[in-house]
Amino acid sequence: MIQRLLLALCAVVLPFSPLLAKAPPVTAGIVSAADPRAAAAGVEILRKGGSAADAAIAVMLALNVVEPQSSGIGGGGFMVHYGAKDRSTTTYDGREAAPAAADDHWFYKDGVPLGHRAAVPGGRSVGVPGNLRMMALAHAAHGKLPWKDLFQPAIRLAREGHAITPRLYNSLNTYGRAIISDWGRAQFFNPDGTAKPVGTILKNPDQAALFARIAARGPDAFYRDAQGAKLVATVNQAPVNPSKMTPADLTAYQAKARAPVCGTYRVYRVCGMGPPSAGGITVLLILKQLERFDLARLGKDSPVAWHLLAESERLAYADRDTWLADGDHVVIPQAGLLDPTYIAARSALIAPDRTMAAVTPGTPAGAPPRVRVSPGPEHGTTDLAVADAQGNVAEVTSTIESVFGSGLTVDGTFLNNELTDFDIVPEQDGYLAANRVQGGKRPRSSMSPTIVYGPDGKVRIAVGAAGGSTIIAQVAKTLIAVLDWKMSAQDAIRLGLIYTPGPGGVVEKGTQLEPMLPALAALGEQLRAAPLGLKANAIEQVDGRWAGGADPRSEGVVMDLRGVDAAIRRIEQAPNAPHE
Repeated sequence: MIQRLLLALCAVVLPFSPLLAKAPPVTAGIVSAADPRAAAAGVEILRKGGSAADAAIAVMLALNVVEPQSSGIGGGGFMVHYGAKDRSTTTYDGREAAPAAADDHWFYKDGVPLGHRAAVPGGRSVGVPGNLRMMALAHAAHGKLPWKDLFQPAIRLAREGHAITPRLYNSLNTYGRAIISDWGRAQFFNPDGTAKPVGTILKNPDQAALFARIAARGPDAFYRDAQGAKLVATVNQAPVNPSKMTPADLTAYQAKARAPVCGTYRVYRVCGMGPPSAGGITVLLILKQLERFDLARLGKDSPVAWHLLAESERLAYADRDTWLADGDHVVIPQAGLLDPTYIAARSALIAPDRTMAAVTPGTPAGAPPRVRVSPGPEHGTTDLAVADAQGNVAEVTSTIESVFGSGLTVDGTFLNNELTDFDIVPEQDGYLAANRVQGGKRPRSSMSPTIVYGPDGKVRIAVGAAGGSTIIAQVAKTLIAVLDWKMSAQDAIRLGLIYTPGPGGVVEKGTQLEPMLPALAALGEQLRAAPLGLKANAIEQVDGRWAGGADPRSEGVVMDLRGVDAAIRRIEQAPNAPHE
């Protein structure tokens, strides 16, 4: 099987090889992405003189082709961008939005809320996709190459074919039959209903043609006229959970440049996404609540250090769940949450020798009154990081939410199920939920693309992850490992995860954390070991040179201008974890 996979991968990597063979040492950038074919697309753009934003867009488009279960133009994402010339940090919001017709009972049937699994498939879960508008906004501000050039690697992959990898195969085998619609079954499954095997070459001419139209005409070729009408018809005529989307929902959608959420952690400046992402604020809360503890002295092998991280996660997730949502629709007490006095009070709840008996959200300054109501009757995500020859950096997290999203497709591209990131039931503990469904609103996200700057103002590390609400914990863990424990980005990503969004929690099975369970239990932790679907990517500057990390749990790679040999070896050995 490995020989077959190698031959198949060579078939799709060869179009890039003239650009990558016999490259000099790293002087013109680096790419970390979840698939070597997509990383190669980014390297190709860097070779042509493209910027970090250009290369990031090319990687996103190529991932849409080779990792269709995770992201693409049928979904949304966030980008954090560093401009080396003026040392600026800008964030771009391409999060999907609910149709104008959506209300807080959008996922109810006969007066009863749907369960999450029942709400995912079909049209009702599809938000207006935002990735293309975000790409265009970032390209207008930071691009160097023509828009159409960025699509060529993805068009080539879709037209000439790419191999099914172990991760895609396992996603198909585990989730595909239950979710994807007719086009997907014909594309990915044999007539007998079995998933096509690893190494099978897939061609997607419909997607290649769609990308070619968008390359020539811009994002309007996706959102307007006949193409937009096709998307609307697909979700409104879905056999399961039909939507009420309109062409006006598509044409009204705008990606937004937003101010970054920045704060200090020790001697570093940490910048991430603000709402509707909960990632930037929640990662900062986790870090700042731990700042008074000497994590460097404790080290990575200390159960106390991991216990402290678990407790900080619990407090930060409690505030996330209560206060964070789309700030264009609800009041968010962002300044209060990040106020040093508030953080100090929350941190004081953490003790190194015991676990909190209960965890509740705080009440930060500026918090709106909670509205009491009467009682009523993996994930598909990817991450990438790019640096170019000028030192510009783009860190992007992109998603279609669940594996294969809603299961619906338009011209060979899966559509998201992002609206299930809203709170399906609009009340929480008797109060109106900040993250309830509303027309035009963007659902809260855990995506946490983050750039950290050293005391010299230069980028120290850019990191992000996939994995639903574990994303926040993954990013916080990686930053602590790099900044406090002085680990490489690669080794930091490789570390096991402790994930505690509430009482109890999980340590990642089969990692260095599992043997710590008795010691953690002695501190009052009630944790269990379980596998977690994780996937992180990072790039970092070490001694003035770029290095990177890609999650060994995935098929991700770090690629500079020296070629794809290591990437091919890596994907041969990729684990069979299907979760995103």
